[in-house]
Amino acid sequence: MATGSKQKKMRSMKAVRRTTNAVIYVILIAISIIWLFPFVYLVLQSLRLNAGQTHLLPDVWTFDNYINLFRGQMYHFASKAYVKSPFFFFDWYWKTLVIAIAVTIIQTVIVVATSYALSRMRFKMRKPLMNLMLILGMFPGFMSMTAIYFLLQLVGLTQDMGMVGLILVYTASSGMGYYICKGFFDTIPKSLDEAARIDGANRQMIFFKIILPLSKPIIIYTVLTAFMGPWGEYMFASLIAMGKTQYWNVAVGMKNMLTREYLGGYRDTFQQFCAAGVVVSLPITILFFILQRYYVEGVTGGAVKG
Repeated sequence: MATGSKQKKMRSMKAVRRTTNAVIYVILIAISIIWLFPFVYLVLQSLRLNAGQTHLLPDVWTFDNYINLFRGQMYHFASKAYVKSPFFFFDWYWKTLVIAIAVTIIQTVIVVATSYALSRMRFKMRKPLMNLMLILGMFPGFMSMTAIYFLLQLVGLTQDMGMVGLILVYTASSGMGYYICKGFFDTIPKSLDEAARIDGANRQMIFFKIILPLSKPIIIYTVLTAFMGPWGEYMFASLIAMGKTQYWNVAVGMKNMLTREYLGGYRDTFQQFCAAGVVVSLPITILFFILQRYYVEGVTGGAVKG
């Protein structure tokens, strides 16, 4: 009798578990569709020929929007022909790429070095310095934007030298983003450092030959976050450019592709905007797919109390 009731209870628990799992899967599928729909819409619009269509799927599929985007030409309503585009997408793209790569290298070096020093070394004012950086990091960056802009303008780092100015601004406070990386270094046993010191290794050898090989996840996490910042940054980049089209980055340029001035005079502004969105999203999407495992390990490994 007891065995029968136990089996019945187990069957009931399995049924509840299956029902719960089914509900969770349905919710996750719905959320995935909601998240993916904007990207699918962007791709479909970028392959559309006629700007006047209102339904989702294009009547005519074409890659002309991508080709014309990099050729620098657009269809003009008044002249009824393809003319030189008012946008410099190729220039925006490579400038943003150069800035993002430079910021990634500099910021990764600063963050890793700062985090290692705060994790392994003990010195006076260490904890007050960490608390000060955490407090300063809570203030939004745009509070100092006007002051920083005038300083850059005084030394000639706006417009044609805006790339250098943006790199300086993006990397100036890199050390304040130490907490995730430091948390990861804290999980690496200090006994490894002590054993290496007994064998005659100095601090430099310990860092490069022991700590860094064990820190691949957090370094990749730092690289990805450092790259994403300048890649999609809009506010300060638009200020540095001062309205000059040739000095925009991709975020500022794409925003201005949707202004009334261009939407009214050209046929395929919106389609080229969608094509630009796809092209801009590809580097980060590919990096995340390739490095996803290390990225997750870096986040979870660094999320400890330091």
